[in-house]
Amino acid sequence: MVGNYRDFFVVIATSAATLIGLLFVALSVSKGRAQAHPPVMQEFRSAASLLAFTNPFTVALFGLVPGNNIGYPAAIVGVIGVIFTAAGVRTILSYRSQGRHRRSQLPLIVALVVVFGFQITYGIELIIHSDRAGPLADVGDVLIVSLLIGIGRAWELVGDWDTGLASSIRRLMGHQPEARGTLDRETPNESK
Repeated sequence: MVGNYRDFFVVIATSAATLIGLLFVALSVSKGRAQAHPPVMQEFRSAASLLAFTNPFTVALFGLVPGNNIGYPAAIVGVIGVIFTAAGVRTILSYRSQGRHRRSQLPLIVALVVVFGFQITYGIELIIHSDRAGPLADVGDVLIVSLLIGIGRAWELVGDWDTGLASSIRRLMGHQPEARGTLDRETPNESK
């Protein structure tokens, strides 16, 4: 690995390790609070955040080992990510939930599949052509996007609100999000 990329992967690994630690703090702080989303959705978001952080952490660490071809860990972790996403989709679909809660997970699912799909592709490219810098830069870009996805999901967990583009635009237009803890519960006036 060339010097500049080595420094880059050190920064990626350090950033990912810090974010993993902060995620654990955020999860412990948010435990026990009223949640606006069903538990299965919260668990999927938590696991997706952890995976989005451990992905660049793992790939960068293996990439820093002298003599390693970073294509192998990129492709392997990419396959694990696709399998995780498929398992998450299966779990969400098997859960009896309102359609809007399922639909709210769609951007996360698409983002994870795209990131891991590109990561697998660039990883295989690096395995075949380890001397090319282009796929190495592409893997670096994918790892940055993975960190950003993890940050977005972690923010949702802490704030318990959707950080997606559509919900952010609705919020900017003055539409208030659903109050926390009101999901699937009746208010005293509704029960009469």
